Amino acid sequence: MFVRAYLRASTADQDAQRARADLERFADEHGLKVASVYVENESGASLQRPELFRLLRDCRKGDILLVEQVDRLSRLNADDWERLKTLIIEKGVRVVALDLPTSWIMAGAADEIQARMFAAINAMMLDMLAAIARKDYEDRRRRQAQGIAKAKTEGRYKGRPENKSRNDAILRMLRGGQPWSAIIAATGASRSTLARLAKR
Repeated sequence: MFVRAYLRASTADQDAQRARADLERFADEHGLKVASVYVENESGASLQRPELFRLLRDCRKGDILLVEQVDRLSRLNADDWERLKTLIIEKGVRVVALDLPTSWIMAGAADEIQARMFAAINAMMLDMLAAIARKDYEDRRRRQAQGIAKAKTEGRYKGRPENKSRNDAILRMLRGGQPWSAIIAATGASRSTLARLAKR
């Protein structure tokens, strides 16, 4: 059994590594060791997350996917959450989240009956928290859109300023034929940012 920590932040401006110490502390307290850490800056509302899928490819049956909160794993819509959940189940991966105490039993040894009972409870709680995370995402997007619409009508909306120096560097790397993964690692930009700049 390997413990694989997944750290995600939505934008390059956010620190995806922020929760690493908390995950490692949790593992130590439960007599576990984090074997590998997967970090990315991508939206939790999208399935376009290369590091998450690399983690799942690396997993073997019984491995633990350790996250700080369920919303780090999913802010997905219902259909995409079902796809991701199905893959996790097919791989036999156990999801343990620091904000989901019912999942903590999955990090330890338990007899078969106990393990099955907690797996069922954990699956239900994961579904609930994934739905709540999606609602929170949609609420924030709606409030943001309302704020932007109001600012536009009042002539105050300027939009987010472009990070020109970073984008110029990305364009140079793209023109030089650098792989996207290397550019993302070097700049912290998201894949969506690279896709937008590549269209230029």
